[in-house]
Amino acid sequence: MPETYIFADPIVNLLGDWSAELNILSVTLRVLLSILLSAIIGCERANKRHAAGLRTFILVSFSSTVAVILDEFFALKLGANLTIISAAAVIGIAVISSNTILYSSKNQIKGLTTSVALWSCCIIGLTVGSGLYLVSIICFAALLCSLSILPGVETFLKNRSNHFEIHLELKNKSNLQDFVTTLRQLGLKIDDIEANPAYNSSGLSVYSISLTITGKELKKYKEHSEIIEALSTLEYVYYIEEM
Repeated sequence: MPETYIFADPIVNLLGDWSAELNILSVTLRVLLSILLSAIIGCERANKRHAAGLRTFILVSFSSTVAVILDEFFALKLGANLTIISAAAVIGIAVISSNTILYSSKNQIKGLTTSVALWSCCIIGLTVGSGLYLVSIICFAALLCSLSILPGVETFLKNRSNHFEIHLELKNKSNLQDFVTTLRQLGLKIDDIEANPAYNSSGLSVYSISLTITGKELKKYKEHSEIIEALSTLEYVYYIEEM
């Protein structure tokens, strides 16, 4: 039979056995650590003006931490290894976070990153409540880096991709053919074009267009922002932006 290794948390070794046990001090430590880590994540989201901010992330992490502590308490009291409350917390927070995902009037999905971040914060709350302090801090650091650093990398890669989508507002529906002709002349292939009914009463003709850069010159030298800036100078284009 292979040996079973039990993870020894270095922070528990540093603080002492009391931090791994279920007592008033360890519960206080876990709750405070959970609030601290989630507050930092919440501040990062709130700073970028996302719907779920400081209080939401704190409540998500706090509730999942308390859920694990309760499961551990009932396990000690009843002598059974149950994780019912923790499972219910994960499911409940998954449902709540999914409700932050919305479709904007520009046919864009909004809130997906925040939804996943809330669920991830819930998992970190579970690890804190389980007394896995170092694991919690490592996961927190990874989540924070993903939210604060990777968007810049993602933008850099997207702006140099051969595929991108635009939100286009034309002054008149009859201008669409002229716009399509201009795209083809520039070396842009239209993969998909969809009229947006949300703007029917505005008097504008609004479209979501998926494009592929096929021209060699565009592939070498042009970024999406430069292409869009050039297209915005067309007299019949009311507004254009990358989605």
